[in-house]
Amino acid sequence: MPLSEDEQRILSEIEANLRASDPDLARQVSSTTVYTDSLRQLKWWVVAFVAALVASVLLLSVNYLLAFVGFLAMVAAAVFIERNVRKVGKVGMNDASEAFKGSGFRSYLHDAGERARERMRRDEDED
Repeated sequence: MPLSEDEQRILSEIEANLRASDPDLARQVSSTTVYTDSLRQLKWWVVAFVAALVASVLLLSVNYLLAFVGFLAMVAAAVFIERNVRKVGKVGMNDASEAFKGSGFRSYLHDAGERARERMRRDEDED
C-alpha cells in the first residue's frame, strides 16, 4: 500500500531533520544496505580461505598433519563463503558491483580508513 501525500510529507520532514541534526548518521544509513554485513563477512572469509590455502601449501613441507589442519581451515572458510554468498544472493552481488563501479574500490577503501580514523578520534576525545 503506497503512502499518502501526508505520510510522504511527514517522512520527508523526518529525513530532513535527521540530515540537519546528525549528517554523519544520515550518510551512514543511506549508504548501508541489507547486504552490507554479509558482503563484509564474505570479504574476510575469502581472505581467510586464501591464508589457509597458503598455510596449507607451506606446511605441507613441514608436517602433513599441520597441512591437513590448514586444509580443514580452508574447508571451513569455504563453507562460510558459501553461506554468505547465499545470503547476499544475485541482487546483493549486483548492488555490490554497482557500488564498486560507481565510486571505485579506492574510494571504498579510503572511506573505510576515514571511518576508522574518526572512531579513533572519538575514542580519544572521550578519554
